[in-house]
This record gives sequence, C-alpha cells and structure tokens, in this order.
Amino acid sequence: MSDARDDIMARIREALRTPAPRPHLRSESAAGRPSALARPWLPDPGETLESRLALLAQNLAKLKAQLVRAPDMAAARSALAALAAERGWRSVATHAHPDTRELAAALPCPSWEVDAAFDKQRLEASDAGLTSCLAIVAQTGSILVTSAGDGGRSLSILPHVHVVVARVDQVTGDLADAFELVRSRHGGRLPSMLSFITGPSRTGDIERILVLGAHGPRELVLILVG
Repeated sequence: MSDARDDIMARIREALRTPAPRPHLRSESAAGRPSALARPWLPDPGETLESRLALLAQNLAKLKAQLVRAPDMAAARSALAALAAERGWRSVATHAHPDTRELAAALPCPSWEVDAAFDKQRLEASDAGLTSCLAIVAQTGSILVTSAGDGGRSLSILPHVHVVVARVDQVTGDLADAFELVRSRHGGRLPSMLSFITGPSRTGDIERILVLGAHGPRELVLILVG
C-alpha cells in the first residue's frame, strides 16, 4: 500500500510542477488558431474590471441572485435599509466586520452579532444574515466566504436571506484568481472552511422541478460598493 501511495503522490507532485493553461480558455492549435476540439466551457472574464463586472451581473441574474450596485457606503446603507423596510424584517444577524457593522447600524430593525456561542434558534429565526466575503468570482457568479472572517459556518446558511456586502476590488476573474487571493491572505494556514456560494440554495431532485431555499437561503443579495 505504501508503494502505491508513494507512486500516486509522486505523480501529483510532478503534475503540480508542470504549468497548465486555465481549463476554461480555448487552446491554440499548432497553426496558432483556436482548436475546435477544446472549446471553452466557461466564459473568459477578460482583463479589465469593467468586463468582469459585466459578466458578474449576467451570471447573478441567471442564478436568480440580486445585485445592488452602490457607489459608496452611504448608498449601501440606504439600499439595505430600504430592502429591510420593504420586506418587513424584524431581526438581522451579522458578524464583526467594519462594513457589516456600518450597514447594520442603518437598519430600521434590530441586528445582532453572531459569535462562537451563538443561539442557533435565534439565528434561524432571523430574517436575514449579513456577511462580508473574501472574493467574488465573475466567471461563475460565485461568492467566496470562509470560516476565518465571514461569520463562521452558519451565518450564511441558516437565515432565509443572505446579504453580502463587498467592494469592487474583491471581484476576481476566475476560480484560480480567487484561490490566489486566499493564498496571499492566509499563506499556509488556510481556513478550515472555504465555501463558494453560487446563487440561492436550490435543488431539482424532485421531478426536475427547481426549488429555491431547499438547503439554505432562498434569496441571495450582493451589495457591491464602488
């Protein structure tokens, strides 16, 4: 068994030393033309912030997630307060982050911060969970949260509505860019949980009928500042 394991690990180490193109990009043929046998399976996010933001907006719309653009934190506070008033929220759970605290302070309803000794029933009864995030992947419309700084494992899952506040400089092109950001932020001590949230919770297991909110929040709102 040890010989087989050593062989597998050696092959993995060899593969990691060999640079490879990002899998979503169209490969080139020997003549320098795109190869028809290697069509991209994910859209190219482009090199500019504008192209990434445009692709992010398209993906979030397809995923049935709501994108709120805010030029600054004052506009973000107003947008969240209006959303809370429109929905009639009575309680919002959040965590200790400068941006979430600033937005929570403007809510027309009570808010409370989740800590290590949180009450699970109180969290489930909250109308919304307000979190930050580490990164946003334009290519897939995914939001990366971690156990290290985005409210732990439960805040983004138990409330029926998940609201994320982020800055435009957190928008990355693809998953590789997001993982590079994780490595630059945490080095060799990665958080115990990395979760890519791609739209509201959903399932199509029953007669292929799409149901939102089956295993988590049925609504996802991204407030993008900048």
